[in-house]
Amino acid sequence: MEVTTEMVRALREQTGAGVMDCKRALEETQGNSQKAEELLREKGLSAAMKKTERDTREGLVEAYIHSGGRLGAVLELNCETDFVARTDDFRQLAHDLAMQVAAMAPLYPDMDEVEGEVQGPPEVVSLMHQPFIKDSSNTVREVVQEMMAKMGENIRIRRFTRYALGD
Repeated sequence: MEVTTEMVRALREQTGAGVMDCKRALEETQGNSQKAEELLREKGLSAAMKKTERDTREGLVEAYIHSGGRLGAVLELNCETDFVARTDDFRQLAHDLAMQVAAMAPLYPDMDEVEGEVQGPPEVVSLMHQPFIKDSSNTVREVVQEMMAKMGENIRIRRFTRYALGD
């Protein structure tokens, strides 16, 4: 099957991947856009894992206050460049993660930051191990890795604080 520019454009809009990556994925899957999207996701996630060692000195601080003002969270989300930090997707991720912290009350960003004995299962203690509140079929780690693949940069949850009235 011949890959058309319209097919490439549609896949690019869905995935955020580069034009040539979309074209190659469509060619490998004989024009099947679902399989091409899956292929790009797999390739993107493996590429994202290579980025985890890169320095993250840009980003933003996001605050989330739950309706009623009795519960809130402040989260620092870092990336490599201020260009990515200003994108709507990055801002939405920061907002969603701050909401996750407020709702699920994790103690640490990731299990490798736990000092001493762990009091509870990883999905309670670590934000990265929790099911994502907007899509419980994914963990927070998977959502962050997908954003890394889409943006082409390392993204890291540096720290967070949760506030609840009476705690």
